[in-house]
Amino acid sequence: MPFMSYAALLQSLPTTTPAPIRFLLTFDDGPSASEYDNPSEKILHVLKTNPLQSDIKAIFFTQTQAKGAGGSEHGRKLLQRMHESGHELAFHTATPGHTNHRFLSEQELRSSLKQGIADLIDVRGSSPQLVRPPFWSYDEKTLAIYHENNLQMLLTDLSANDGVIYIFNFSFTKRKNMRKMLLALRSRWQAGELPGVDGATPIVVTFHDINRYTASHMEEYLEILLDVAKELEMPTTALPFYDKHDDMLRAALLKTTKDINPQQELPGIWNWLWSWF
Repeated sequence: MPFMSYAALLQSLPTTTPAPIRFLLTFDDGPSASEYDNPSEKILHVLKTNPLQSDIKAIFFTQTQAKGAGGSEHGRKLLQRMHESGHELAFHTATPGHTNHRFLSEQELRSSLKQGIADLIDVRGSSPQLVRPPFWSYDEKTLAIYHENNLQMLLTDLSANDGVIYIFNFSFTKRKNMRKMLLALRSRWQAGELPGVDGATPIVVTFHDINRYTASHMEEYLEILLDVAKELEMPTTALPFYDKHDDMLRAALLKTTKDINPQQELPGIWNWLWSWF
């Protein structure tokens, strides 16, 4: 057998190429109850008609009882519109406010989930399968109660960090933020450690559809995602965003958190904050 150098041997070994990425868009806290310049309506319009990819489907983690969201007449109409447009309605809260599930008693949390599931059944005709905890705050108790109610918890890979806006609602770091978070995933993607389905590696991205700045810049956010993926040499699928409900839901269920360990990295300051509580 002829001698083969180490470099030649490495080149001869089979290599695996990770599946191209596909962005799975999610939105929290809506739908907006506003009768004026409604941000949820703007986002639905951009998802339906934009120059990058038309008819994008998304998952909306909804507040079904909040007066500023799904607890209003206008909010309930938007829930119906989202469902009829092929988006997935998932559970976020069914309390009057954006209540941290970890700070509820077990009875209160179970009652809240029961209410929210019933609210969503009224709209979608079936029980929701996905939940996202408010403030990304969860523990063994909340995760176990989610599972009791046949809800799977979906966190995120990337986030616009647009959920807590008190005074100045704008962002000068949209691109830098998305690039930083996608870069943090790249080594795991290259190593084939990220789960894949249907020939794609789903990357979950989180926005808030009650945020008017986000709504007004939604098309720009879509462009940024494609731009940073190209810059980081992480090719996307031919259709870079999900366009079929069932494909999207299958990808989402693949990405859900099955147990409390290892804890998933949370966006923004939340890992640091919840380490103190």
